[in-house]
Amino acid sequence: MIFLYSCGNHIEKQAGEKLKLAQEAFGREDFDEALRQLDSIKIQYPRAFETRKAGNELEMQVKLKDLGQRIAAMDLQLREKEQTLGEIRGKYTLEKDEEYQRTGNYLWPTQVLEKNLHRCYLRFQVNEQGAMSMTSVYCGKGNINHHSIKVSAPDDTFAQTPPARNSYQTTDLDEKIEKADFKLGEDGGVMEFIYAHPDQNIRIEYIGDRSFRTQMLPTDREALVGIYELYQLLASMETLKKEKQEAELEVQFINERIRRKTEESATD
Repeated sequence: MIFLYSCGNHIEKQAGEKLKLAQEAFGREDFDEALRQLDSIKIQYPRAFETRKAGNELEMQVKLKDLGQRIAAMDLQLREKEQTLGEIRGKYTLEKDEEYQRTGNYLWPTQVLEKNLHRCYLRFQVNEQGAMSMTSVYCGKGNINHHSIKVSAPDDTFAQTPPARNSYQTTDLDEKIEKADFKLGEDGGVMEFIYAHPDQNIRIEYIGDRSFRTQMLPTDREALVGIYELYQLLASMETLKKEKQEAELEVQFINERIRRKTEESATD
């Protein structure tokens, strides 16, 4: 019994040294190091019950303070991005039917529908939640039933979409109109290819039962660049909002654990 008691004290002492290192790291706000030391107590000294109990309490405090600082930093970043959005929002046209749409779409002013009737072009848009997409628009005397788009630079490098998941056709008097939608990330890199070649003449090929080729207008390349840059801003804001929400949920979870432990201690 004396041996076991002595051995137990030795284990608690060694674990206590790790706990002290964790406390010191917490004091200087080196949260990663504090958590590393606390994890090492669990792994190396599983029978150091008293020290592990103190370590668990310290771990919750470390995580709370770390999360608090991260949330504050994300709040600051969001405010800065919202300010930037406010400064540039006037460059775009927001199309949104308040009665039917919860989320509107930003377009480059030169690509609003009423300015682009009866022509073949690629239209770019990003919604208010940062989801970017491209619509290939074909207008002609006969249908070509296109499903894919290929864009090429003067050096013959190119990008090509897979077959569109969403496409539709209509007729306006004698004109056949076809449209196919492509989301960023599911477009075969076409939008990023155009963004990487903003000053080059881009050739567009509509691929279907028949092919149709045309040249991309400089104003459409400008539209892609403008919409892509807005997408980057909006998407980064959505990512921050999601990360902040996850951090706040974790704070609630830890505070609930602390509350339950406090109640259990009071009952004991």
